[in-house]
This record gives sequence, structure tokens and C-alpha cells, in this order.
Amino acid sequence: MCGKESQLLMKTRSGGHDLEGLSYVTNTKETFFIVDMFNFRSINVDIEQETAWVQAGAILGEVYYRIAEKSNTHGFPAGICPTVGVGGHISGGGWGTMLRKYGLSVDNVVDAQVIDVNGKLLNRKSMGEDLFWAITGGGSASFGVVLAYKLKLVRVPEVVTAFRIQRTSEQNLSTIAQRWAQVADKLDNNLFLRMVLTVINNTNGEKTIRGTFITLYLGNSMNLVTLLNKDFPVLGLQKSECIEMSWIESVLYYMDFPIGNPTTVLLNRTLRYSNGPFKSKSDYLKNPISKQGFGFIFDRMKELENVMMAFSPYGGRMSEISEFAKPFPHRSGNIANIQYLTIWEEHGIEAENRYLNYTRKMYDYMTPFVSKNPREAFFNYRDLDIGVNSHGSNASIEGMVYGHRYFKETNYKRLVRVKARVDPCNFFRNEQSIPTS
Repeated sequence: MCGKESQLLMKTRSGGHDLEGLSYVTNTKETFFIVDMFNFRSINVDIEQETAWVQAGAILGEVYYRIAEKSNTHGFPAGICPTVGVGGHISGGGWGTMLRKYGLSVDNVVDAQVIDVNGKLLNRKSMGEDLFWAITGGGSASFGVVLAYKLKLVRVPEVVTAFRIQRTSEQNLSTIAQRWAQVADKLDNNLFLRMVLTVINNTNGEKTIRGTFITLYLGNSMNLVTLLNKDFPVLGLQKSECIEMSWIESVLYYMDFPIGNPTTVLLNRTLRYSNGPFKSKSDYLKNPISKQGFGFIFDRMKELENVMMAFSPYGGRMSEISEFAKPFPHRSGNIANIQYLTIWEEHGIEAENRYLNYTRKMYDYMTPFVSKNPREAFFNYRDLDIGVNSHGSNASIEGMVYGHRYFKETNYKRLVRVKARVDPCNFFRNEQSIPTS
């Protein structure tokens, strides 16, 4: 309330993982303060009810650990990175390795606690379904301060199977990638098979493309091998490449922790995967890419430096849920989400501009292969390149530019209506927040 009366800009930070840093910095000259949710991190798991109340400042790793502490047959379908904060991840429609079985994190949220612009503490009943809908996929930073979410836990088998195998261009990667784009969203709903493309040097010192196929299967290894040898034989999966483990162990495996690492590492809030700066962008794949298309993509990747592309398959449960059920609209008709990620170690403006340019060039090269009108983007892969809002006289037009790409037109219009009702003075705002009109 003091911030509102003083007309200060407020930032809310849960895990600090906003990819453009909007939870703790601003590109404007406005004076701002940060509401850091770090100490709002309690997690209360009720296995009998199969629910958990989780405060916004907890990290995903803590959530997974506390669930597994109570049960080896329950989990929650949220993100891959364990240090991401619950508040930002869930409010933006975060997803993880079980999205094809159970949908997004927000598809499994049943209640919430939020402080509105008037300082009132609301739950789902008192806030109403419109605001609850908005803060489960539309980004809570536009509407209030979320204190906690009530999660509906999901069932997982005692034994799951994972593998991480790699194929290069010399090992027929373009054919494998082509087939992946044809089948990845149509495989068994218990299977999440991600494809990550990177540039490496081969044994001759020449640039080549490496595809890493990282999988979680909610079942045993024998069934997984049978399934993939039937539907995706070109990958050439061997049973010896599969590892059976518990679901909580698969969380560590997916983040490339060594086998046997204690699961208590998930409680470490300070884990860092890179100390360098980075740039991320996103796209949606709606039609399969041909072998020739992947050949073009591979050639363009080799022109550039350090640009990684991660293809994460949709389908399954994601195709069964309406695009209007939550603000997140990327449901049926999407083969995969694509994330572009460039990380660099050099310092200075020249290096920054060079690597940013590489990322943007790769994004431009992908134009023929991805969604159009609008070219869709994932809100939690925040990207200021697709538009910013100065919250002046053109706020409505500026908001539509990025809003339609993140949420599509119908959902964006509903978000604007909710915003106008719950925060008509636009106190909760940032460079890509929802405007009031």
C-alpha cells in the first residue's frame, strides 16, 4: 500500500528466473522496489488428499523433494530446472517432463492466495474465477502478489525410465530429426522425448550438429524399448541405454546430475548452471520439418556460435485441454515448443551484441518452419524482442503486439478485461505486463 501511495514501481521476485530480469530490474527510469518472496517458502504436502499448499518463494526442487519425502508414487508436473521459483513458474504456465501425461503446472492448480492492489488477501472463492484464471498462466505480476498455490498432486509409478543418447549429423541425424518431428507429439502419453540440437566439433575438428535425445517414460525400460522400436525405430534405442529409477531421481537425471547424487541437492537454492550471460527466445512448431528443412537448419546453426535449440514435444494431454481453459493457449495443433538459447562467457558490449545477433539470426532463419499470424511465443521464455510497453497513450496497441503472441487474441482480451477490473490504475506493471485497455 505504501508503494501504491508513493507511486513507486513494484517488482515481485520469487526465484529470480525471469529470462529478461523483469522481476528485479527495469528498462525505464522509474524508481522501483522489490518484494522478494524468498522467505515465503513453506510447503505442506497432504498425501491423503493428494494436494500441497506451496508458497510462492519455494523453488521447484524443494517442492519435488517434499512430495517424494511423503510418497514415492506422487509427483507434480512442473519445470525441469529445480531452482526456478514456484510463483513465477506457475503463474506463467510453466511445464515439465510430464506435460504430455498431465498437462501444465497450472492445469493442476486448484486454489491460490493472492494480495490484490487494495492489500486484501484473497483465495479462489473470494477472488472469483476470472482472476484465478488470470494468475494461472497469465503472469501474476500484472494482477497482484501471489503468496501461495494449492497443487493437485499426480500419480507416478514407483519405477520410471530415462535415457540420454546422442546422434550427430554423421550418424544420420537429419533423418532422425525428421522422424522425431513426425511422431514426438503422437507417442504414448507416458513418454516425453525431448530433442536438443547443438553445434560441436567432430573428430576432424569440423563443425557438426549433435542431437541429444533426453527422455522420461512413466513405465519400465522393457516397455519403453518396445514402444520406441515400433514407433521411432530410426533412433536405434537399446535397452542398455535405458536407466530405471524413481521419479524424484529422474528430476536429477534430467538436469544431468551424476547417477547416485543424493536427492537433497534439490534443496540447494544457489545451484548455477552457467555464470555467463545468455539470451533466450521461443517458437511453436505446428507442422513437421522435412529432412531438407533440417539440413538447412543445421547449416545455419553451423554459421553461428553457441546457439542451442531445444524441441519439447506437446500432444497427449496438452491436446485434450481447451486453449481457453487457461491463458496459456498453445494446445492442440502444436507439435513442439522450441527454445533458442545462447550462452557466452565473453564480457563487454561488443560480445553481447554479437551473441544477441546470433540468436536473433537463428530465430529469423526459422521463420518458414514455425507458427505464423501471430508467430507464437511462450510467456515464461520472456523475450523483450517481441515488444515492450511504455504504459503511455499507446499502451493498448503496444500490449497487443506481445500479448497476442504469448496468449493469442481471445485469451489476451480476457486478460485485459480482468486487469481493468482488478487493477484499474495499473499499479502492477512491467515492460510486458497486461495493460488496462
